Amino acid sequence: MLNFIRVAAAIVITGTALLVAPAPAHADPFGDTRCDKNQSAPGCDVTAGNTSGNGTSNTGNKGGRGGDGKCRNPSGVVIPCERDGAWAGADGCYYAPADPSPSTIEALGGQPAGEGGWYQKTCYGQDGTATTGFGGPVWMAGAPPVVSPEVLARQARARLNLPTVVIKMNPPGDQLVNLPVWLTLEPASWKPQSATASVPGVSVTATARPVKAAWSMGDGTTVTCAGPGTAWTSVTDPAKASPDCGHVYRRSSANAPGATYSVTVTVTWEVTWAGAGQTGTVPGLTTTGQAQTRVQESQAVVS
Repeated sequence: MLNFIRVAAAIVITGTALLVAPAPAHADPFGDTRCDKNQSAPGCDVTAGNTSGNGTSNTGNKGGRGGDGKCRNPSGVVIPCERDGAWAGADGCYYAPADPSPSTIEALGGQPAGEGGWYQKTCYGQDGTATTGFGGPVWMAGAPPVVSPEVLARQARARLNLPTVVIKMNPPGDQLVNLPVWLTLEPASWKPQSATASVPGVSVTATARPVKAAWSMGDGTTVTCAGPGTAWTSVTDPAKASPDCGHVYRRSSANAPGATYSVTVTVTWEVTWAGAGQTGTVPGLTTTGQAQTRVQESQAVVS
């Protein structure tokens, strides 16, 4: 029993030295986003991270969580931040909170004094098989290890789905040359979306907000609007232009493919995340919508 306690104590000391909390985030987080443009309602990557002043990663070849929100082992190789419910430590192994029985704690030398917690430590070989984690829990002194907010921002990305973009061109039906067209989006196409990822003690929410709509009108012209546009109503003067988002066609679509213009709108979303007293911004997220419209020449009526 004495030898077992000595071995257990050695495991506790080693585990405590290896697991470190992530470094705090810098003031100017950045990232990138990706949307699958082949989907009408894409799930979007919200990747938060940090750079040094020269725009290069300041992660270095150390284990733990880098400023880019990724987890690495001591060799600098990127590893999953979560595995089988446990989170990566700076040593490249994984730690999950444990709740050992009183008899187990007694066999491990008793409950240590001071702040800390019991964790199950598991390490994996290159082939993915567990190489440790069979000897019981280890005690981690000090505050429990926390997950970097940037890591949780990446976790939240898979839960952030932007709405389908639905175009409305008014007045309804075919459009006429030299008469204003009011460009609008369905209200649901222009609504902020949020998603949250959390672990015990840390929660991060990513929020996407639409900030710009860029319209390609199919006749070679583009229109940029700061909002979803104003809806046209039946009491509106047909010759009146939209107050915030509109276009006037100067030629018909008779010579266009299918005798229609293909209208495309690209909505740009500002994505921010907040949690654990920190915030970050991820610019450049986009979604798209498309519609076909026929533009006709107005004909004078001769009596």
